[in-house]
Order: sequence, then C-alpha cells, then structure tokens
Amino acid sequence: MDYIKSFRNYLALSVVLLVASCSSGYQLVKANRAEYPINKDVAVDSTVIKTYLPYKKQLDAEMNQILGYSDVLMVKNNDLPETILGDFFSDAVLQQALKYDPTIDFSMPSTKGGIRVDVPKGEIKLSNIFELMPFENELVAFTLKGTDVQQLLNFIAATNGQPIAGLRLKIVDKKPVDVFINGKAFDSNKTYRVLTSDYIAGGGDNALGFKNPIERKVLGLKVRDALINYVKENQAAGKTINPKLDGRITKD
Repeated sequence: MDYIKSFRNYLALSVVLLVASCSSGYQLVKANRAEYPINKDVAVDSTVIKTYLPYKKQLDAEMNQILGYSDVLMVKNNDLPETILGDFFSDAVLQQALKYDPTIDFSMPSTKGGIRVDVPKGEIKLSNIFELMPFENELVAFTLKGTDVQQLLNFIAATNGQPIAGLRLKIVDKKPVDVFINGKAFDSNKTYRVLTSDYIAGGGDNALGFKNPIERKVLGLKVRDALINYVKENQAAGKTINPKLDGRITKD
C-alpha cells in the first residue's frame, strides 16, 4: 500500500530482565531488541486479508453510491474571496438547516480551510462528500448581537472571504463594507440568527463572534449529512448541481 511505501516504521520486540532492588523494587539490567521493517518486502498475510475483505467490500459498495451529478468541477481555492465550491457548500448547508430552524438569517458553515477537496464534474459519490467534509461537525444556530456579528464580518474580511450564504459584502482594505443580510443592510443594533458548525463556534480556525451568544441551538444535523441530503434531494427532483458565482463576496 502507498502509505506503507512512504515511510518506514519499526516494531520492536523486547525481552526485559528485571531483578529485585532494595530501593525501587525492580531495576532494568538487560534488554534484547530486534527490529522488523514494514515495507513492500513484507510477505502478504492472507489471514489478515480474509478477515477485513468482507468489511472492505461493504464499505466500498456504500462509498461508491452515486448521490447525484454536478455540471461543473468545483475546485478548492483558498486564495479567492468567493468560489463555486464555497457557494455550493454554504448554500447546501443553509438550505437543509432552514428545515430545522427557519429563523436563520445567514450562515458560515465552514472556513475555506475546512473544505478539504474538489468535487468532480459528473458523478458525485458518497465518498466525495466524505472527502469534502471528513469531520463529525454539528450545525449550531446562534442568536448574536449585532456587535458580535460585526466581529464575524471582520473575520471574514480579514481572511479574504469565507464560505457564506444569505450574506453579501465587499472587502476593502481587509474590512467589510456594504454588508447585506437577507437583502437588507446590516444593522449593528439588531440581533441576527447565524448558522455555523460547533467547531467554528468554539473558535476553530480563529473564527470570531460566537463567544457570547444570546442563544445557542444545536440542530441535530451534521454538516456532512446536510451536504448529502442536498445532493440526494436535487437528484430526486431531477436536478443536477450547477452552482455559479453570484458576487456575494467582492473585493476592491
């Protein structure tokens, strides 16, 4: 296997002889050690293969399920303020979360770093979604004061944009301007319902704004499951995944 070829690990078998000591009870006096390199030259153990093969076949069958189809290649790119992959990710999660809490105003369900891989054009398999979101992150809805939302907006702008939905802003000198939430100008005197993951809410990736919420509501929906459900529902409705950039984050 590739990961075996990429590094050399060693198993050590030691026979340790211990003798009684008046002070500590035991004292090491000798160690016989042998090293066994694990690499491509190690013979295949058919017993091990027979043990795990049925489970591997079952897992492969599950992961190769086709959930739906994408009309475009969605590429991970941390350098752009807005990406097709980020829009797909955040829109899908928000749509599913609104079924649990229709009062949500906008979402930042992940950071750009939390979105792990590209999503291919064509078949979207279950394995693609697991690779895209390999973590067990839970979705959480917060009621935040406008001043706390401002901290989150500052974080988004300072980090050159993040995956968002229900929110539009322009980045000028790493600061957010012309901010609109659900089509209305942001008002720091108001409260807002904001969707994110438990990881981000806990300060993951240095995200700001969630430390002192007015309310915190765990939805009982994982980020990954929201993505899976979104793709499957589009497929059931005869729709393909075809996100397009819409200018939700621009930069001067």
